[in-house]
Parts: sequence; structure tokens; C-alpha cells
Amino acid sequence: MVDQEKYQSKLDYIFNQIPSYQQVGKIAYKEGLDTMLEFDKISGSPHKSYLVIHVAGTNGKGSVSHMIASVLMSCGIKVGLYTSPHLVDFRERIKVNGQMIPKESVYDFLEGYDSFISSAKPSFFEITTAMAFDYFRKSNVDIAVVETGLGGRLDSTNIVSPIISIITNIAMDHCEHLGYSLVAIAKEKGGIIKENVPVVVGEYSRATRDVFESIADSKGSPLIFSQEYTYSDVTLDDYDLDLYGDYQVHNLRTVLTALKVLSRSPRFMALTGENWSDVNIREGLKSVIKNTGFRGRWEYLSLFPPVICDTGHNVNGLSYVFSQLRRQDFKRMFCLIGFVADKDLDKILGLLPQSAYYLFTNAKIERALDAGVLAERCRSLGLEGEVVPSVQEAIARFKEFCTEGDMLFIGGSTFVVGEAIQFFEKNENFFAN
Repeated sequence: MVDQEKYQSKLDYIFNQIPSYQQVGKIAYKEGLDTMLEFDKISGSPHKSYLVIHVAGTNGKGSVSHMIASVLMSCGIKVGLYTSPHLVDFRERIKVNGQMIPKESVYDFLEGYDSFISSAKPSFFEITTAMAFDYFRKSNVDIAVVETGLGGRLDSTNIVSPIISIITNIAMDHCEHLGYSLVAIAKEKGGIIKENVPVVVGEYSRATRDVFESIADSKGSPLIFSQEYTYSDVTLDDYDLDLYGDYQVHNLRTVLTALKVLSRSPRFMALTGENWSDVNIREGLKSVIKNTGFRGRWEYLSLFPPVICDTGHNVNGLSYVFSQLRRQDFKRMFCLIGFVADKDLDKILGLLPQSAYYLFTNAKIERALDAGVLAERCRSLGLEGEVVPSVQEAIARFKEFCTEGDMLFIGGSTFVVGEAIQFFEKNENFFAN
């Protein structure tokens, strides 16, 4: 068993010496696949030893990835799952059958490739991608569900040869890297489409549809739009899904379409045998959280009083979240929010409920937007609230206010949600005291 101090030292190195996009933003973004391809070569191209499902998109790719992984697990398949970012523990990014990569495996990988990391200077995401692919091979997974980090065409994960590609949707986000139009972003996300490999697209507009059709046609890739497929009329009431955000209906349709396409693949069906059934698919969909440990999507951190968190952080995602929030049963709504400094807030702030009382805060990361700056901008729009220095103190402040019928929403950024989850894990009976 690896010494905790040694493990933490190795982890601190890749976080501090090779910062992640999650922590510092665009200065950590590294364009191009050359270093990743070199890393892959010296590690023996581990991703070629198992089937891969590749998932990209602006919103929903985490939900889609976890749903698919859960279904495959319910069908008796050994599944690797690579997603980002993490909420609490770095190891959340790399899982096999819902279990996080052991600390020993993280340490051994970083120790084993220390020389290459020091000399080639791969990005944080390149390191974690190589680590995931290597761990999946050592774990003898049958299939890996691999989520892109940012974009698609130049994403570190785009060295794989998948059995299916999935693009959930296209919306305006990370424009400084992906482009300032839906067409430009669609071209980047569409970069995961491979020669003769089927691609499922969840949501699309007229403009993005044209982009996907052009790319798929040039590569001879079968293209399926879930909005026009068998499951286009499916609702959340049709499946006992354990993810409760209204937006999950779009992800559910995408997942069901992708599973149908996969069922036509002899390579895929050879893994499942007689276990591939509607019963097991439904069982997987109602056990996503249990099977994969998925968190932070319309999640109740407390029932009495109701405290809901969600990682939606752009206009597309937050429009669904706040629409659903307004329909909840409450006397007073409180919103604990914080954002990253490089987020374009102009349209986001216009979505915030006018009737709520706000606790403006910032997460403990360099990228966090100063809570005072956020409060000033929100007040200029007529929103009422106060600045609280930390997520933990903001939750405590809500407790001071709280009376029967009040509810709290926590969100704005993944980091705020992550800190809230940590707080409630350590203080399970916080509102009972």
C-alpha cells in the first residue's frame, strides 16, 4: 500500500507543476496531439486492447457516459470510465466498474513515467488520459467509455479508434478555444468522428446538423440523430432513471439511441451474450448513481431543508436548471453561487431567478471570480444578496436564515458544487444540530 504522503506528493506535482485546466483555466490548454501520441507510443497504446465508446459535447457528456457505463455493467461487462473534471477526489476521473483507480496505481503510473513527464512536459489532461488508458488495460476491461475533456478534434482522448462516437449537443462554451459560433464549435466536436464508425448526435440545430452531415459523409460514417430516431418521444416517466434533472430526458434519448446502434455491432454483442436485454438496460438506468458513483447533477445534499446542487455552468445547462428550480415547492429560495473568472457571465446572469436571495461566494481555486465582483454585477440587475467568503460559510449562513419552506440551490461552477459535497459529507447532520 502506497504511503499517503508519497501519493499526495506525486499528485501535488501534476496539479502544481503541470496545472490542470480545471484549476487555472485556458493557460493550461495545450493544443495538438503530438505529445499525447508520443505518450501513447511509449506506453504501448493500451487503448487498443479494449473497445472504446467516445463521447463529446458541450453539455450532457458526463451524464451520457455514466448512464452508458451503468447499463453495460448491468449487462455483465467490465467497464472502464474516464471522465472529467472531478468533484472531490482526483481518482473519480478513472473508474472500473464504478470503483475509483487505487492510489497505488496512480502513484505507480506517475513514478513509472516520471522521466517522460519531466522531459516531454505533457499537459495535466494528457497525463490523466494516458493513466486512464493504461489502468484500463491492466484491469482487463472489456470496454471503456471515454469522455473528451475540451472540444474533440484536438482533445487528448482523440487518439482512440472507437466502436461508436457520440456527440451530445453543441452550445456556446470555451469559445476562446473552440470558436465563437455554433458551426465552429460543431466542427471541433465533430472531430471525433472516425472513418466508417457510426456517430450518434443528441441535439442539433440546422447549422450544426449540416456540419455533422458533411464530416460524416466525408468519412463514410453512419450518422444517427437521436431527435429523429425511435426514442425521440421517450420521456423520463418511461424509465425509472435515478438522475432527476429535467435536462436528462435529452441525455436519455441519446443513450438509448447509442445502445440501439451498439446492439447492431457483432464485436459489441460478443461481450454481452445473453445478458443484453431490456430488463438489464432498465436496471442500469435506474442504478446510475449506485453503479458509477455519479454526483452533482440535480443532487439533493439535504432533504430537510431541501438543498439541491447542480454542476450546470453555461447558458445551455443553467437554463434547464433554473427553469426546473422555479417549479419547486418552496416559500423562499436561496441561491449559493460562484463562478470562474474566465466565464462569460452576460447571458448567464440574466437566467438567475429574480425572487431568490443570493449568497455570493468563490471556490478555493485560482480561477474563481471574486465574490464581491459577482455581487456587484448581480446587484446591478436587481438581484438581492450578500457576499460570503467561502462555500462552507455560505451554507452556515443559510442555516441562520432558514425557516420551514425554504430551499437552497448551490451551483454556478463545478468547484462550488464540489466543495459543497465535501462539506455535507463531513457534516451529515448539519441541519439537525
